[in-house]
Amino acid sequence: MIQTIFLQAGQGGYMSILMLGGMFAIMYFFMILPQKKKANKEKAFQAELKRGTQVVTTAGIHGRINEIFDDAVVIETGAGKIRFEKAAISRDLTEARYGIKSEAKQVEKTEEEKK
Repeated sequence: MIQTIFLQAGQGGYMSILMLGGMFAIMYFFMILPQKKKANKEKAFQAELKRGTQVVTTAGIHGRINEIFDDAVVIETGAGKIRFEKAAISRDLTEARYGIKSEAKQVEKTEEEKK
């Protein structure tokens, strides 16, 4: 009985290993790789945050970055100042996308003019 099990497994063993490897490759290219790219892009965005930038948090709170710390930011909203983790910043309200002029860009321009 054991001998027949090994004989049956030996006939399609290479094909099943090939199918398993193919499924892993497909899963990697369609699920894992895009998630890695998205995470790297999000980390780069969070590292480039500047004071005065208009942002939106994952909770939907709109505000302007007032202070930046290693892992947190203080956002000034209409209701006051709120401290958030950098990971909670979901997007930037840029001039190109929403027509809002960022104070960070204005500060950079004035610093360049001073030089």
